[in-house]
Parts: sequence; structure tokens; C-alpha cells
Amino acid sequence: MAPELILTGARLVLRDRVLDGTLDLRDGRIAAIDAERSQAPNALDLDGDFLIPGLIEMHTDNLEKHLMPRPGVEWPSALAALMTHDAQTAGAGITTVLDSIFVGEYLDKAVSRTACSRKDLLQRSLEAIRTGRDHGYLRAEHHLHLRCELADSHMAGLFQDLVDTPFLKLVSIMDHTPGQRQWSDLEKWRLYHSEKKWTEDDARRVFEHRLENQRRYAGPGRETVTRLCRERNIPLASHDDTTTAHAEESAACGVVISEFPTTLAAARRARELGLTVTMGAPNVVRGGSHSGNVSALDLAAAGLLDALSSDYVPISLLHGAFLLHQRLDLPLPQAVATVSANLADVLGFTDRGELAPGKRADLVRVRVHEDVPIVRAVWREGERVA
Repeated sequence: MAPELILTGARLVLRDRVLDGTLDLRDGRIAAIDAERSQAPNALDLDGDFLIPGLIEMHTDNLEKHLMPRPGVEWPSALAALMTHDAQTAGAGITTVLDSIFVGEYLDKAVSRTACSRKDLLQRSLEAIRTGRDHGYLRAEHHLHLRCELADSHMAGLFQDLVDTPFLKLVSIMDHTPGQRQWSDLEKWRLYHSEKKWTEDDARRVFEHRLENQRRYAGPGRETVTRLCRERNIPLASHDDTTTAHAEESAACGVVISEFPTTLAAARRARELGLTVTMGAPNVVRGGSHSGNVSALDLAAAGLLDALSSDYVPISLLHGAFLLHQRLDLPLPQAVATVSANLADVLGFTDRGELAPGKRADLVRVRVHEDVPIVRAVWREGERVA
């Protein structure tokens, strides 16, 4: 059990207000919140810094980035890659992370000369996460988010083998077939894959191959994934909804989270249907989408943003939340909820996500320097991890 710890002189970001006061931690939980400064000799004075809940990350590809740091280059030790990812995660204030792992193959063998097998990356990722969890090596608490590529011939079989993984907390359904959703603009699809140095014939073969795979596998794949998740009560997310029809299709499948909708219309329809709308925090930090999709700040200004994901930059999660407060005058508790309480609610983490008595002592000490939030300390269940 974590020892008793008193944190005082803090600006506590509660779910409904910011309170200058003291947090008393016992046995890894928040025991009490006090509006007064503690006079206890063992109290740690936070010198006016913010104290916020540990961040919850629902979709990060950061582990894959360390497993394959360059195109065609696989890092020899998956555990070493995980530990580096974990250190970045905890250092960014994230205490609960859903590692988002691709389920499918997508080798493009006909045109790719250096592609690593995504199936191999999937297995190596899972083995590393299991090892890290089982041996207590990890600073953040790691869970699994399987992102399933519907138009992939390998996906359904792989997913059926993995759906009963004990630490699986979220499943997302994706369709990256060029010509629709994120890749409605084929030129942007070509630009994204420019490092592959495809010829025109290469690109045409890939395009036709993926269209054929979509025709054959997307429908049955969607039915398999949604059925298995429904039977196990696993939350389901959609990916890159672009039209109102996409949002309606997602809701009809039992989706509860709309990840990264690419248009205002899709986000609005998703919200009308009761879905939690999640956008990328890098979109907020950069002031817009790198793919030319709808701005997360525009969605937030329209009242259509519920949660953020760091996606490919862990530190963007905290920065994005504070930018919602700074640029849009969103009250700080609401901004912080986009990276904590709102995600805890939709993912079923009832024991964390806010500063309240009885909740886990997952905490981040933050100081703002020239509008940039700086992580000064991180606790997970009352234990200092960064």
C-alpha cells in the first residue's frame, strides 16, 4: 500500500470547480479534500501548482512507433520499446493508457519491399504488454485497444483469437480503403504513402486491391467484431466518420465513441445519436488537422467535443486540454475532463478520472509556463511514478 501523503498549497481541479487547498491520500486513494492549507509537518507544499487527475489515454499508436522507428525497421526488443513508450506516457501525465494496436495485415506485398508484418507487430506488442503488466514494470496502467481494419482478410480471425484478452478495454472499427472517409481525397492518400515511392501502376494496383478487399471483407468483418463486442459488453468506437450516414451506421452497430470524425456534420450527427466525440489532441495543439479534416478547436467551439486522444504524441494530451481552456475560455474543469473524467465514464473506469474522496490517487502536478503546461510530478495510486 502507498503510504499516507498530504499535498497542500495546490490549485485542485475538481470536476466542477478549481479549489485552493489540500489533498489527503491514504492507501492509494483520495481520503479527503480540504479548502485549507495543511499545517502537518509532513505535508508536501505544491507552491500553487495545479493538481489534476491522472490523464486517461484511449488511443495511442506510440508503442508501434517505438517498435518500428523507421519504415521497415523492427526494434529487436519489444519489451524495451514498451518501456520507452511507458516512460513517455507517464512523463506526459498519463496514468491509464489504452495501447492501440492494429489488427490486420496490410502488407501490400506486390509493391512494398520493406514492409514489416502488422500481424507480427500485434503479437510482439501483446507479449510485451503482458510481461510489463505481470512483472509490475510499468509506470502507467496499460490496457489494450484493438483497432480492427474491416477491409482486411486477416482481421476477423485475428480478432476472434484476441477478444477474450483480460485487459482489452476498447475496440474500434476502421476502414482505410482509399477514396472514402479519411482518404476521400486520393491525393492526400498518395502523399501519406509517399515514402513507399509507388509508381502510378503501383498506386493503381493497391487502390484496386483494397477496393476488392473492402467489397469482400468489410461487411462480414463488421458483423463479427460488433457481435463479439456486444456479447462481452466491450465498448466499441468508430473511426473517421465523415458523413452523417457514417455516424448513423456507427450508432446502429452499437458504437459509443466516434473517434476522429473528419467533418462537422459527422460530429454533430454522432452527438445527436448519443456518441462520445473524441478528437486528436495534436489537432488542438497544431491548430488544425494534418490531413485537412475538421479542426478539433472548431468542434469544441461548437460544443461538439467530449474527449481528446494523444494519438501519436503523448504530451499533446495535457497540452491540448489546457489549450481548450486558454483559446476557447472553456472552464478548466471541463477542459481537464476531456482527458480524464469523460473518458473514465465512457470506458467504464469508475474508480478514477476525477479528484474526489474514494477515487484512485492518480494525480498530475502541473505548472503553466508561458501557456505551456509542464508536468512536475505524477502519482499512480499514490505512488510517485514520474
